[in-house]
Amino acid sequence: MLAQAAGKLKALKPQWRVVFRQPAREREQANTNNSRFSAYFTRSRREILKVQRMRYRIFSEEYGASFHAPFGLDRDRFDRHCLHLVVRDNQTGELVGYTRILPGDRVSRTGGFYSTGEFHMPMVRHLDGQVAEIGRTCIDPRHRGGAVITVLWARLARYMIEQNTRYLIGCASIALGEGYNVAAIDQHIRENHQTPARYRVSPRYRLESLPGDPMENGKRMPPLLKAYLRMGAKVCGEPCWDPDFNCLDYFILLAVDDLPSRYVQHFLQPAQAV
Repeated sequence: MLAQAAGKLKALKPQWRVVFRQPAREREQANTNNSRFSAYFTRSRREILKVQRMRYRIFSEEYGASFHAPFGLDRDRFDRHCLHLVVRDNQTGELVGYTRILPGDRVSRTGGFYSTGEFHMPMVRHLDGQVAEIGRTCIDPRHRGGAVITVLWARLARYMIEQNTRYLIGCASIALGEGYNVAAIDQHIRENHQTPARYRVSPRYRLESLPGDPMENGKRMPPLLKAYLRMGAKVCGEPCWDPDFNCLDYFILLAVDDLPSRYVQHFLQPAQAV
């Protein structure tokens, strides 16, 4: 257990430390009983097919993605090696949030992290601790007010500490068809959220210019990218253009030591009813 993360856990109120020490199945059941949404890892083929269908629907309809997806399912060779984290609406039984995790010790089976298809990222070899990659994160458009993202991040934070994972890496996307002022977002990131130079990556594909006005105030940011930054994630340089998904991807790095204490305390609590 990382010393700093352990220190943060010690600082939690006693009742939350008890909850954190419960076996995983009991914690997930408690979460299901007491809240509107619950997050859990699934191996169910039926549930994985449902989230692959949700992935396709969101990425094709909202991003304008133009990828080959038989049977309306977004799936690739990485899925079989990943852990699948879902968020369920306990009132309706629907799956409304998702991300997948590729633990670093499984990379030998895939030939590398998914993100290596978009970035040159030798810096990963120099990270001093266990690394896992998150990807394909998506939230049902009816549930983007914050509660589902909060529950998803709660489980991700617990995963990092339970598995002694020191770093999460992955891509945070900006859909180019959603009207975002990408130039202003990029300027904000450069000024406030970039990693030191030794942790930078370089994109394999670039846009010649970013759409928007970098000097405009009142930047609107995609909810997932905003959530990453609030969690303490840093951006490792300029974005990669993904023409298949019609988006720009920023490579993000989240160290467990950088999780804000207020978020650790909040995310390790049982989710409140929404």
